[in-house]
Amino acid sequence: MEMLCTLRGATEAQRAALLQAPERLEAFLDDEEDFGDPKGAAFLELDIGEAWHGLQYLLTGTAWEGKPPLDFLVRGGDEVGDIPSDEGTARVFPATQVKALATALQQVSEDTLRRRYDPAAMQSQDIYPGTWEEPPDDMDPLEEMLSYFDELQKFMSQVARRGDALLVHIG
Repeated sequence: MEMLCTLRGATEAQRAALLQAPERLEAFLDDEEDFGDPKGAAFLELDIGEAWHGLQYLLTGTAWEGKPPLDFLVRGGDEVGDIPSDEGTARVFPATQVKALATALQQVSEDTLRRRYDPAAMQSQDIYPGTWEEPPDDMDPLEEMLSYFDELQKFMSQVARRGDALLVHIG
């Protein structure tokens, strides 16, 4: 099963609504519900596809650990509902944590990420999707992750500027 990651900005009211009514998560992700937010469709969203676990590794040097806030792709925040672990996770972060995360991401250099890239170590630690040592011919995994990282920095800055909360969904 493919595990893809979507990040979405949410108002504090939407964050509270997701925590109170986790069964509405799918409708929120499918943009069928705006949880009473008058801005409705004006949400910000970033799809980082299968790159989430590689980015987690480059940001923290670990598969599932790391220090907050840079471990946000796999840890932290408040769980939304009770999703079986093999079906992924959905977690929300309040606006205060989003601001700290945006600041922390701006302080990470591309050089740091390049130095941490180690296909053999990533393969041995089962970093998803597990094709680090033998990537598809038409793909450079490091360059793809650096491109997603650039998008991630911009996205988190926008969400923080809006004063929004953040939903991280892997599934």
